[in-house]
Formats: sequence, C-alpha cells, structure tokens
Amino acid sequence: MNDVSRAGGSYGADENGLICGYLFLPGQAAQEMASEAAAARLRGATADGGYVWLHINLSHARAEPWLRRELGLPEEFFEALAAGSRSSRIEREGDALFAVINDISFDFSFDIDDLATLWILVRQGLLLSSRRQPLRSVDRLRAEVKRGEQPASPVALLDQLLRDQAEELLKIVRRATERIDDIEDAVLAGQALRHGGELSQLRRLMVRLQRWLAPEPSALMRMLANPPAWVPPADTERLRQASEDFSVVLRDIASLQERIKLLQEEAGTRVAEENNRSLFTLTMVTVLALPINLIAGLMGMNVGGIPMAEHAHGFWLVLLLIALITALLGWLVWRSVRRRD
Repeated sequence: MNDVSRAGGSYGADENGLICGYLFLPGQAAQEMASEAAAARLRGATADGGYVWLHINLSHARAEPWLRRELGLPEEFFEALAAGSRSSRIEREGDALFAVINDISFDFSFDIDDLATLWILVRQGLLLSSRRQPLRSVDRLRAEVKRGEQPASPVALLDQLLRDQAEELLKIVRRATERIDDIEDAVLAGQALRHGGELSQLRRLMVRLQRWLAPEPSALMRMLANPPAWVPPADTERLRQASEDFSVVLRDIASLQERIKLLQEEAGTRVAEENNRSLFTLTMVTVLALPINLIAGLMGMNVGGIPMAEHAHGFWLVLLLIALITALLGWLVWRSVRRRD
C-alpha cells in the first residue's frame, strides 16, 4: 500500500500522524513499527546497532505535538516547519543533520504546483522525514524497503532517498524532452501557434526546478566538509556521490531550459512570419478593392455632372474601367510579390 492509497483515513497516517515506521537492525529485514513503539525505542538507550526511520504526515493535527513531546527534536526543525521555507539545503544542526528537500508530488502532471517540500532530520539512530502531501521519492524509497533494501545507517538511507529523488527528476527530464521533441516537429511543420502555451508552462517548470534544486549540491558539500562525528567516512562518500548525481540532473535541466528558450524564439519567429503574410494578404485585398470602392463612392453622390449618367452603356463602361484599374493593380501586386520571393 503506497503513501496515496492510505490517504482515505486519518490523513494517511496513524493517530499520531505516522505514515510508516521501520526499524533497521544489522543482518535483519526492516521491521514495521508503530509510533508508540518507535518513541519508546528512541527514549531508551539501545546498543544493537540499529536505527529507526519515521515518515510523518504534517497535515495531521497531532503530528507536530507528538514530535515535540516524544522525539526531543531541536527547535530549528520546528522553526523551519513554521516558516514553510522551500529553499533546498542540507546543513548541520549540532550533532544532527537537517535537510529541506524539494520533491515531486505523487500525482505529478507537469504543473508548477506539483512540487512540494520534504523536511528531514538525521541523527544517530533516527531518520525522520515529514511532508504535507504525498511525494514520489519517499513512496519509492518505502517500496524499496518493503522489497528488502537494508541501508546500513540513517545517512545511507538519506543517500538512497536522494538518489531516488534524482531518478524521479531524470524521469521528468526525459518525459519533458520527449514532449519537446514532439513540439519541435510540430513547430517545424508550421503549427507553432498551437504549442506556445505548453512551451511556456514547460519553461516555467524547468526554471522552478532549477531554482529550488540548485542550492542542494553546494549545501551538501559544505555539510560534508564538517560532518557530525557519528557519520562514518563511507556514508560521507555516499552523500558526495549523491551530490554529483544532483549536479548531473541540474545540468540536464539547464540544457532543457535553454532548448525550450530557443524553441520559443523559433516558434515566435514563425508566428510573426505567419502574421506578416496574413497582414500582407489583407493589405493586397484592400488595395485591389480600392478602385471599385472609390468609383462606386463617386458615382453614388447623386449630384449633377456625373459622367455617362445618360449614356446607354454607361454602366458597362464604368465596370470596364474598374476592371482595367483592378487588373493593373493586380499586375503591380504580382510583380511586388515575385520580387519579394
């Protein structure tokens, strides 16, 4: 059962806002834990080399009070929740690691509102992740744990989460690239006007992704320069590799953003050309209709002295004159168009 399918009752969590809890012990499969059992373990002193992962739904009314009461978290964590900051960062808070990570909502549909925030706190024996709406990367990590993944430490679990997030972002980049390929073919086929809005939406999404994710690698590297004492060198190296994965994703997003910009310029140029052709055609039609409108206006003034008013063939002579003038203007327009081509 995934993060979304549980949302029908209690906001997808138990009575304390816990969506899922797992106990990882060396050499054993992950064991599911309820909120009270997890709190009891974290309050006590254990030396079995295990750790706990708790995933919290912050939309649950009792979630934050339970976190304050049972887990003894630093006040900076709750200040970040209250501020609602979406600036990606991973930093050290005393003997713990605190991360604000922007992720993709579960029902992602290429909308800029489908990005959400995940707050993470890592300390010895605990990884706490909390969110206000279902997220893809966390759900993927949970499925991997259920299939038997056993990260050796909370930092290794954080590394796995960051890698899963990078994979999800790469999927988005690939899907966006495929869509842009289709739009590019349409633009080259002369259908630029139909896809201007979609290009703008894709560009806004890429800009938002780049702006929200760009601080992650640099912030991670600053933290890795001075990690807590309990983080082993192997986990530090894993996080460094995760930073490189994010750098690759950011480069792909930047390249895609530049391609969308160029495609927008090409589409705008083609739309301008089509508008110019339409305006030229309208102008030519107006010029060709000028003789008949002018002569009809003069002949309809109903004043004395109108030429051929009493002539038996006056109408046909005036009609012939209009036809000759129109033909002359048409020939001049045709010569002008040929010179342009």
